[in-house]
Amino acid sequence: MIPTKPNNDTVQPASILIVDDTPANLQVLAGMLKDRGYKVRPVPGGRLALLAARRDPPDLILLDINMPEMNGYEVCEHLKADDKLKGIPVIFISALTEQLDKVKAFAIGGVDYLTKPFQMEELHARVETHLNLRHLQVELEDTNTRLAKANARMSHDLKAAAKIQKTFLPRQIPRIPGVDFAWIYQPCDELGGDGLNIIPLGGGQVGLYILDVSGHGVASALLSVTLSRLLSPPSEPSSILIQKEDVGDGFDITPPVEVAARLNRLFPFDSMTGQFATMVYGMLDTATGEFRYISAGHPSPVHLPSGTKPVILESQGFPIGLGNEAYEERSVRLRAGDRLYLYSDGVTEAQNLAGEQLGDARLLDVIGRGRSKPLREGVAMLLGEVTQWHGSERPQDDISILAIEFSVATGLSKPGVDSLVYPLPPPKTQ
Repeated sequence: MIPTKPNNDTVQPASILIVDDTPANLQVLAGMLKDRGYKVRPVPGGRLALLAARRDPPDLILLDINMPEMNGYEVCEHLKADDKLKGIPVIFISALTEQLDKVKAFAIGGVDYLTKPFQMEELHARVETHLNLRHLQVELEDTNTRLAKANARMSHDLKAAAKIQKTFLPRQIPRIPGVDFAWIYQPCDELGGDGLNIIPLGGGQVGLYILDVSGHGVASALLSVTLSRLLSPPSEPSSILIQKEDVGDGFDITPPVEVAARLNRLFPFDSMTGQFATMVYGMLDTATGEFRYISAGHPSPVHLPSGTKPVILESQGFPIGLGNEAYEERSVRLRAGDRLYLYSDGVTEAQNLAGEQLGDARLLDVIGRGRSKPLREGVAMLLGEVTQWHGSERPQDDISILAIEFSVATGLSKPGVDSLVYPLPPPKTQ
């Protein structure tokens, strides 16, 4: 089979440049190769060969060694020093039979060496072999170039998507007298499936959620962003955290059980994608310290009472989209000095080199030891424990931590406390 190359949607015969200072040799070689269907260009000297190659790069070069002005070795060195020509395979054809001559030919970039006199069938076999290898090399280089461009586009798109995803994280820590918040979000890939936020709802109520979409990558991130969009502040039209009153034009804050039930209806399990989400959503009453919450298949919150050991709160519920039973609302009363930790399973399920998970006991231990530190340092301490446990700065799974420290009851929200005075949206008109 004669190796060919594509050219403007047509197939062209492979081009071979023959370099030899003996006209008879050029004539014989050119005739034989033309008979095989190749496009042949004979050149009688090294300098002319370089000019011809630069003007129209061939697919392969047959190169004599002993030539006046510039020998074959020098021609090959010039070819290999040229970025445009260095990939062209060079087969040396020479009467030199010493082993050192062959070694030198390969050392400066030749792919093969034929000793004169040679059999035409042998020459043809080697020409065809190296043309095929060159064709495969060019195809591989083209593929790598396309892959590099595709990867660059994908990297750009992932960075843009990650930037969008970050807009659904807390933009700033709410300033609420008597209540402090801290959070950490560390995805294991460019895009994460976790989400969290702190959402002032008005009337002294603050919504808190942490969610985890199964899987990783773009699909998980898209679902995470969609859920976060619905769990937006009341000022956003898409928010489901408020609901219109049955009578009049007012709005009520949606109870946690209804928030979870609505998400469960909106996002039924899709067997094609296999995706579902777990979540803890709750409302903190800053006047009383009561935290009303639901768990949708998510790791249970940890309550760290002032002066006592941390405990895992009771929480049951099926993941979003995986059940039809009613969610059950639970509550815990935070008193002065109490802390509450919400977290994703990337914390407790982090594995060490032996495959052992961090687990609940170590979680409680590090949260308890962090009691003496400010809340932000306590959260950072928990992340550091996870990192040290699995032995890498890059987490094995998305890690999200959201913590609250309650100092004193604040009473109802007052004007000037910007984190509590998000206006409710106007009623919708028909």
